[in-house]
Amino acid sequence: MTTLAVHFKENTRGNFPDLEKAVQLYLQDKNKDKLNGVIEAGSGLVHHFARLYSGEGKDEDLLQSGYEGLLKAVQRFDPSRGIRFATYASSYIAGEIRHELRRKKSFDRPKWIAELQKSILAAADKLLQEKGRPPLLQEIAAAVNIREEGVREALKAGRVPFDELDIAQIRSMHYVSFQLPIEDRILLRQALQHLSVLQRRVICLLFYHGLTQREVAQELGTNQRQVSRLLHKGLDSLARFISR
Repeated sequence: MTTLAVHFKENTRGNFPDLEKAVQLYLQDKNKDKLNGVIEAGSGLVHHFARLYSGEGKDEDLLQSGYEGLLKAVQRFDPSRGIRFATYASSYIAGEIRHELRRKKSFDRPKWIAELQKSILAAADKLLQEKGRPPLLQEIAAAVNIREEGVREALKAGRVPFDELDIAQIRSMHYVSFQLPIEDRILLRQALQHLSVLQRRVICLLFYHGLTQREVAQELGTNQRQVSRLLHKGLDSLARFISR
């Protein structure tokens, strides 16, 4: 199926009147011409999600997957349920595009950025359900408190080598009391990766799990003096990495 390079047509409320009309015509007379009308009218919706989830520009594979989601949606749509087709189709389109993104991930991702991607996609799903329309990038950015350019960079992880990502773009939009901004959390996660396995284990047990040094020693099968030594060496290494 050939993709259609048409503009993303929606009004300020996120409605797609051309798409809704095209679906109504198709449901009245399910022929090839009417189906092509749905595909053309839904092209903007497909392009929207392809751009949103790729974090980049045009990707023919993602567009193809989006159109497959659009076709599945129109075949399964039941207008008697009282939901707009654009809202219904968005879940199918986004689902197919995400499946293709998972298939195309050929580069390793640190655990922290995989978790960040998961939170961004979860926010997009929640916005879709709350607003009943495709979420905009700025809305997703506000929901996860990360600047738009940072959201784009995070979503590219796995599809490009990690060292090609501009991690510095992943920054908080505003600071929250008693919470480290995302850029500081990323820096800390990167610094932890430069520690030895035992140093990371000690720091995680002490600061993330709230154990005492004596309890950590019992957990690791060593003595408290060794735990203290690992802790201080680990903290020194963290401080050097963060201050460089």
